Amino acid sequence: MTDPNTDRLLRHMAWANQALVARLTEQGDAALTLAAPNNEWSAGRILQHLVNAANNYANRLEGVERDPGVEGAAVSADLPALAERLAAIDARVRAAAAQPEGMAKFSNRDDAYPRSTVIAQAIHHATEHRAQIAGALATNGNAAIDLDAIDLWEFTDFEGMPA
Repeated sequence: MTDPNTDRLLRHMAWANQALVARLTEQGDAALTLAAPNNEWSAGRILQHLVNAANNYANRLEGVERDPGVEGAAVSADLPALAERLAAIDARVRAAAAQPEGMAKFSNRDDAYPRSTVIAQAIHHATEHRAQIAGALATNGNAAIDLDAIDLWEFTDFEGMPA
């Protein structure tokens, strides 16, 4: 059984990821091409990386092969499928978190890490890249991604106060 605090963080991650993609969907391709100063990765490239990495965290937790992922940047036409894929991946990570602690490794690699480390990294990684995407848009005058609107406080209001 998953620790209730970890499960709450994983539910928040999935909810915030979906909120991010929904907001980006409203913005169109122009927003996905925006990048922060001194960063060659656009918001669309960061989003694609977020999805690729999330899939590999799930793969590591499930003990399957590392996936090379999709190259390039997401475009607005990709977003509905990306949202669906990311929701499924986030559900896989959440399900994997219910497994006992142990070592997590890809089936085709030798390096292994504690499952709790991979789960924590999945959460932190998604948070970091949601913030990078918000920053890329904001530094270019687009305030569509309000990180305060997808924080844990808002998630608590969304889910309802725990008993």
